[in-house]
Amino acid sequence: MDSRTKRRLTDAELGALVRRAVGADVTSATELTDGYANAVWRLKLDDGREAVLKLSPPPELEQLSYERNLLRMEAAAIGLAAAAGVPVAGLLRAGYDDPVLGGDYLLLAALDGVSWNDVKPDNHAELRRELGGHLARFNAVTGEVFGYPHAGITGATWREAFLAMAAALLGDTERYPTPLPLPAGEVMAVFEAAAPALDEVTTPRLVHFDVWAGNVFLDLSGTPRIQAIIDHERAFWGDPLAEFVTPTIFGELAEDDPLLAGYREVTPLELTPAARTRLDLYRAYLYLILLVENGPRQYPENEYARVRDLATASLSDVLDRLARTS
Repeated sequence: MDSRTKRRLTDAELGALVRRAVGADVTSATELTDGYANAVWRLKLDDGREAVLKLSPPPELEQLSYERNLLRMEAAAIGLAAAAGVPVAGLLRAGYDDPVLGGDYLLLAALDGVSWNDVKPDNHAELRRELGGHLARFNAVTGEVFGYPHAGITGATWREAFLAMAAALLGDTERYPTPLPLPAGEVMAVFEAAAPALDEVTTPRLVHFDVWAGNVFLDLSGTPRIQAIIDHERAFWGDPLAEFVTPTIFGELAEDDPLLAGYREVTPLELTPAARTRLDLYRAYLYLILLVENGPRQYPENEYARVRDLATASLSDVLDRLARTS
């Protein structure tokens, strides 16, 4: 089975679902095909609203361990982020174990902005600074447990949770053999040796962990501003420092990065040697995700080759650095 197979709905099923959700009829629906798990449609409703519908994948779809119940995490993160003053697409309705659909769905208010990935605004540094402030507010939200509670990968401490997250991901390589710079057991040993640095983190904080340009929408009606941060399904409860990994992917976090300046306008953050070690652990974790997720997704080779090569080289470098400093 093609691992990208998504849940399919007929027009009648789609319309019935939306009527159950918000009491409106669908006048037009366009499927958005960029994702590899959730099925997504942009809808026009007969009450004048536009919405985005996200459906959970069918039960038989192969996924990584941490990806269980992604839409439940997204719904929780959207509500918490909005309450913290972070711009998000409004959640119109969340349905879990829908009796007809047999799965989960989210209905979100559609955005009228554009993805930052599709434009190159002149005020890049200003936008990056603005993004830093939003991320600080996102990370200010605290929780009760570390890790991925909706996927059942948690810990009473951040060290326990992060090592469980890493072990689950490396365990996925048994189902999806993945070329890594080191055997999975040796990668885990590097994580475990560096793990004492994680003990500085004592409060679970909300971390998006997928903030790249494609997940930031801009309002271009005047001077470009951030309209919303989207796709919160990969969020976890952990260390706010992990938030800086995706926006600086395949690179390093520089002291003069406007992202860091904007973050510090909201909350203090010092890049101590222990903090740099933690950043390296989170970088290694992200690069592992980029490599292991090709197993269930089977990305087109011509699109994936560059990412795979960068992730492999970057993972090798960061594991070497962790091994030297642990």
